[in-house]
Amino acid sequence: MGLTYDTLTLSNPRRDDLAPMTVSALADTGALHLCIPSHVALQLGLETADHKEATLAGGFKTLVPYVGPVRVGFANRTGFVGALVLGEEVLMGAIPMEDMDLIVIPKTRTLAVNPMNPNLAVSVAKGLGIKK
Repeated sequence: MGLTYDTLTLSNPRRDDLAPMTVSALADTGALHLCIPSHVALQLGLETADHKEATLAGGFKTLVPYVGPVRVGFANRTGFVGALVLGEEVLMGAIPMEDMDLIVIPKTRTLAVNPMNPNLAVSVAKGLGIKK
């Protein structure tokens, strides 16, 4: 299938005084989290909320800072997630993609808004037992 890169806008919702960043991001459906390099975390003024053990592609495990919240923008979608601080490029995993109802189009190697829900992100919240 090849690698899929697209453009995201990242910002810190707690710091309106800092400008959003436009970044190129690798969309990786095999990864879970948003991953950002340390220079992005610094520029956005993101606070370390915790540390997580991350398993990298080669099976190597490492302890990394978990920062947030991060506002992620793509097309007409916005999501709020935490991010692992590691690597040299922004990586968008399945959690933020699912949150914003985005899909990867293999043929064009692009990220896109789910065409079944073009105007509003749709999520699944089963088992809530909401009564009318």
